[in-house]
Amino acid sequence: MIELISLFAVFIAIFLFGMTVMRTGLYNLTGDNLKVWLIRFTDTPFKGLLTGTIITAIIHSSSAVMVLVVGLIATGYLTFKQSIGIILGTNIGTTFTAEMITFDIFDWIVPILILGFLCLLISNQQVFSFGAFLFGLGCMFVAMNGFEQLARPISQFPSIHTFFQHTNESSIFGVGVGTILTSIIQSSTATTGIIMGFMNEQLLNLNAGIAVLLGANIGTCITAYIASLGSKHEAKLAAYAHIWVNVLGVMLFFPFIHVLGQVAMLLTTHPDVQIAHVSLIFNVLTSLLFLPFAGVLTKFIMKIHRAV
Repeated sequence: MIELISLFAVFIAIFLFGMTVMRTGLYNLTGDNLKVWLIRFTDTPFKGLLTGTIITAIIHSSSAVMVLVVGLIATGYLTFKQSIGIILGTNIGTTFTAEMITFDIFDWIVPILILGFLCLLISNQQVFSFGAFLFGLGCMFVAMNGFEQLARPISQFPSIHTFFQHTNESSIFGVGVGTILTSIIQSSTATTGIIMGFMNEQLLNLNAGIAVLLGANIGTCITAYIASLGSKHEAKLAAYAHIWVNVLGVMLFFPFIHVLGQVAMLLTTHPDVQIAHVSLIFNVLTSLLFLPFAGVLTKFIMKIHRAV
């Protein structure tokens, strides 16, 4: 059992490594444009939402964008008010990665890795960055395949089997699992990838997968919160806003897990694609629901956390 768990942890590390490499490549391709976009196109919540969505979709990490936002607020380039729209946008943008890793490109993994590695050997920055994107993407798909291959053997152990039973039977337990797991590995996308692997092996049912996914949205807030520690008050407010938006969103949609599952089943029969679609639906609806109340949310957070 220890060997299987260790190997599973290795695949998580490969997935996170792939995300980091891919994000670095994409970030280098865009240069300093990301910071410019965040500063220039966030004067209204709607513009902030669009900007946050696009930038997060580009670098495939809501946590990375939130850390960037916290840093820009700490240095005075952004205000807390501007961050609200961005936060709503990051939640939408991060769903693009979940949709992307559902593509069936198993036969192309090795060519992608080889091409990416060869590009990394070239000194040209654009080619190198493109190579980093390809190599990171290939690593992510290697990890996804590993999750699926190890899911069934791991589930045969009594303690793990009991764990899956609890997750399938209790949505609250599932939310807790998603929150804790994502807080530890600091990547909601990695948690989503793990969910997909277990669901494809029919170890997690759809409603349980959605519950873990909702928890992952809460757990991903830890990164921005850690980044805000020691920063100015406004930067901390942005981290708190990220937490409030995600927690309230989960509370709002938790009673409708079954509805989300039914909608997903109407859209596709593939478990991994179902969870990716639920992630997209949940985050888009949550962000659009909060958008008209961005001003109210800003005042609420400033009032609640004024002494922090």
